[in-house]
Amino acid sequence: MGMKQQRPLLITNGKVVTPDGVREQPIVCIDGRIAAVDASEAQGDVDTLDARGRIVAPGIVDLGVFAIDKPAFHFGGITRAALMPDQSPPLDLPSRVNYIAKSGKPDLWVHPLAAATQELSGEDLAEFALMREAGARGIATGRRWIADSGVMLRVLRYAAMLDLVVVSHAEDGGIAGEAVATAGEMATRLGLPSAPVEAEALAVARDIALAEMSGARLHFRQVTTRAALDLVRAAKARGVAVTAGVTPAHFMLSDLATGDFRTFARLSPPLREDSDRLAVVEAIGDGTIDVISSGHDPRGPEDKRLPFSDAEPGMAGAETLLAMTLSLVRDNVLSLERAFELLSANPARLLGVEAGTLEAGREADILLVDTDKPWVVSTARMTASAGNTPFDGQPVQGRAIAVVKGGVQVIAN
Repeated sequence: MGMKQQRPLLITNGKVVTPDGVREQPIVCIDGRIAAVDASEAQGDVDTLDARGRIVAPGIVDLGVFAIDKPAFHFGGITRAALMPDQSPPLDLPSRVNYIAKSGKPDLWVHPLAAATQELSGEDLAEFALMREAGARGIATGRRWIADSGVMLRVLRYAAMLDLVVVSHAEDGGIAGEAVATAGEMATRLGLPSAPVEAEALAVARDIALAEMSGARLHFRQVTTRAALDLVRAAKARGVAVTAGVTPAHFMLSDLATGDFRTFARLSPPLREDSDRLAVVEAIGDGTIDVISSGHDPRGPEDKRLPFSDAEPGMAGAETLLAMTLSLVRDNVLSLERAFELLSANPARLLGVEAGTLEAGREADILLVDTDKPWVVSTARMTASAGNTPFDGQPVQGRAIAVVKGGVQVIAN
């Protein structure tokens, strides 16, 4: 690996984000782990990182990316990423899972999500137990929903037996079809093939029912509509082991962003009407949404410089994830410690990795964050393999100015 922590690292003068609030206290890292959240263990020859009053936060655990772009992830403060199985070839065999599990180390850990079905066809189950042994940290249906309820029930039962989370794409493909937009005024005006907003709620309702039957842990990677969020909220109240995620596009933007047929705003699920966007913000505030992730999906010009309906969905989200989430903190939607619950602690817990919070014994994946640092999102200057972002040209605030992975500083911005 070549990147072992040699000497203890002492981080001083920082405002440390803990699950119980923000505290001014030092952190000591020894042998790649957090040894103490005070100075007690710092003896002898130590490296010191002076945080100079900046926020010290757990590294981001990005749940459900489609590609690994190390420079983009480091820029964005992402220290671990759970990779979706939609690769070429798909992650449906132990050998492929094993290769991915080793791929980013030591300075970025990639946690493979195994394909729920062979070739992601939605038909025959893949071999979860062998893939778990090979390093899979969850099972995912991929870019599509599994249409056959019998297959999905078997997926959930098998995953429950192995205690692996199942990550589902909440969109009924039979209704969504080839749609590229949400049915409504905007889609009508632009003449785009559209799907009713109910395509999401129907998928969510069915998957929740099957999760309840199987006792499995179910995570919806993106829930973007009021109706579906209400279903998740009710299921949680009943004690179903269901969690919901969202990406910043769906709390920052409505379908108005598709106005000039900008394909950077062609996403899956498509952008919604503003009332649904506001419902997402509300759901982040009240705890219905558990995870904010980047959905990182770089698409080059060959995929995006096409008519809107032909363009591939997706956005390069890794670099903007932290800044967009911090905008919610500035708008008093959530506290700073809650923001890192959504970005780090909850995803780490779902994946079963010892990271995501700054507590003794956890992996020393740590960010220094300047919450006020202004910068402008620029497609041209992105470090991702393709800079497709609907936020191009937008001024934002806040970024990671240092990233520590396993007790070793890997980047100083």
